[in-house]
Amino acid sequence: MTGLDLNFVRDQFPAFSSPVLSGHAFFENAGGSYPCRQVVDRLHRFYTDRKVQPYAPYAGAREGGAEMDEARARLAAMMGVETREVSFGPSTSANTYVLAQAVRQWLRGTDGAVVVTNQDHEANSGVWRRLADEGVEVREWQIDPQTGSLALADLTVLLADGRVRLVCFPHCSNVVAEINPVAEIAAMARAAGARTCVDGVSYAPHGFPDVAALGCDVYLFSAYKTFGPHQGIMVIREAWGMELPAQCHYFNAASLYKRFTPAGPDHAQIAACAGMADYVDALAAHHGISGDAAARNRAVHDLMRAQEVAVIAPLVDYLAARNDLRLIGPRDAGARAPTVAVALDRVAEPVSVALGERGIACWAGDFYAVRPLQAMGVDLSRGVLRLSAAHYTSAGDVARLIAALDEVL
Repeated sequence: MTGLDLNFVRDQFPAFSSPVLSGHAFFENAGGSYPCRQVVDRLHRFYTDRKVQPYAPYAGAREGGAEMDEARARLAAMMGVETREVSFGPSTSANTYVLAQAVRQWLRGTDGAVVVTNQDHEANSGVWRRLADEGVEVREWQIDPQTGSLALADLTVLLADGRVRLVCFPHCSNVVAEINPVAEIAAMARAAGARTCVDGVSYAPHGFPDVAALGCDVYLFSAYKTFGPHQGIMVIREAWGMELPAQCHYFNAASLYKRFTPAGPDHAQIAACAGMADYVDALAAHHGISGDAAARNRAVHDLMRAQEVAVIAPLVDYLAARNDLRLIGPRDAGARAPTVAVALDRVAEPVSVALGERGIACWAGDFYAVRPLQAMGVDLSRGVLRLSAAHYTSAGDVARLIAALDEVL
């Protein structure tokens, strides 16, 4: 089979048969995707049959613990990392905050510097910038104010003196959407003696990453944007994870997947995350893809991306041709995630309301991306209109959106 079977895909998502949700075209995927049926079924089963303290020596507890372990193991195999390198938390913002506390201790008494960008969502920016309050030098890798791009040459300058210990950057921004060359950036940082922390929240919904191939030390994303429950997922490679000071109960410090989890985990939602792996496997089987978990994941990733690029290209072209708005980020659909933000000649939120009245689900605002929008000269009192697709978005959805935009704008 060539290309993604969209009918099969949409059959995997209960939302497309929901009397509440199915009436509109959904373009708020960057705020949270629809959950796949496999996740919903696992969550229901856990709350029905497993909602007891896991790992205890009786049936429901054993099975609940086994499903939590399954989620961690299968997601790790998909992403090419060790099971112990995958940990769960309440959100990516919370996971990043906990990690920053470890880095704060790690850098104490050193002259090490940290690089942040002004392209990030605040979750992978603000916590690192606060290290400056304790004397840590924080260097800003700045975007081009016209394009929103990060130039590798600028990072080279920031790394030149060898004092940078950590580089924090996004796989792609939630408003600029340009896909950054993570593997190349990670290699540059590694050569300069620095670790890397990648915010993958805005990229992972468009294909689960091959973290081993990317070469970063930390990769963070949110399951509720990757067709799953509301959990933050952090991959932290063992070499750095065991070097950083633990942030958990002291007796759990020897366990890497518990090391940066100071609070008790959400058992049901962790178990339900295995449904995301079920979904990838279902796509692979339906499309005749074989191989180990990592190989299947890479092939499904490529199917998702090809579908998204083809579907979103007409929207990008349409918006780029208008003279009453500013398209944020690349004009090449293949260079970006299908998250399309535009600065309008008016306040953006009433436009999202008008689109909602025409059956288009989207939103407007700053989306916690205040720094990149300010750097690009966007009027924050107007905000941006954001139109975000996923691999289950159809060409018909996009045509419906363009027609609605014609009416509203």
